[in-house]
Amino acid sequence: MPKIFLSPSTQEYNPYIDGGNEEYYMNLIADAMEPYLTASGIEYTRNDPSGSVNRSVALSNSGIYNFHLAIHSNASPASSAGKNRGAQVYYYPGSEQSTRAAEIFAQNLRKIYPLPGLVKTVPTTSLAEIIRTNAPAILIETAYHDNREDAEWIRENIEKIAENLSLSTSEFLNIPFRTPSQAQTGIVDTENTPLNLRRSASLRSEIIAKIPKGTRLMIGAVQGDWYLTMYKGIQGFVNKNYVKIL
Repeated sequence: MPKIFLSPSTQEYNPYIDGGNEEYYMNLIADAMEPYLTASGIEYTRNDPSGSVNRSVALSNSGIYNFHLAIHSNASPASSAGKNRGAQVYYYPGSEQSTRAAEIFAQNLRKIYPLPGLVKTVPTTSLAEIIRTNAPAILIETAYHDNREDAEWIRENIEKIAENLSLSTSEFLNIPFRTPSQAQTGIVDTENTPLNLRRSASLRSEIIAKIPKGTRLMIGAVQGDWYLTMYKGIQGFVNKNYVKIL
C-alpha cells in the first residue's frame, strides 16, 4: 500500500496580504486532502506544524515513503511585492521520479489555476525538502500570497486545490483516484465494546483510537484482514471482521 509524507508549510511568519499566514492556509489544504487520500487507499504521515524544514526532512527520512509532498505559497522580492502571480512546482532534476511528479502536478494545477500559462515546473538543487529527502519529492508554491488575486484564489479554493493535489498524488503512484463519496462505507459492528483503530494492519500495532459501536466509517483500502479508515481526523486500520459494509 503506497504511503506518502505530507509536508505543509511551517512558516507562520509569512503573512497573507489579506490576513492569515502561509502555515495556516497550507495546513488547511493538507487537512482537506486527508479524506481524498484515505478514499484512494493512500496512507500518509504529516509533518509537525510547530517544527521546521529540517524537522520535516528528518521525520520524512525516519520512515519509508513512496513520495514526499511539500505544500507552500510564494512571495515576491520586496522590489516587486504584490506584482507576481503563478504557481511553481519545484523538483530535483537528477531524479526521474521527482521530475515525473512535477510534470503531473503542474499539468493538473493548470486545470484549476486561473492563469494556467503561469504554472511552471522549476528544477532545483538547493531546496532541503527536494534534495535531502530519501523519498522522491516535489515542493509546490500554490500561488503568491502577497498578491491579492492569488491570495484570494487560495482562500476560496481550499477544497478544489486539495482534490487536485490528491488526484495528482494518485496519478503519480499509479493508483485509481477516488473521492470520499466514491469510497465504501461501513459501520462498526462489535458486541458492546469499541473497535480498536491501529497504526498499522497488525494486532501487534499500537492502538491510536477507540471507535464506538455503530460509528460509520469510510473504507479507503483493504490490506488482508484490515481496512484503512479515518476516525476524527486520525488515520489507521481496523479489523474488517468488526465492520459491516453498507
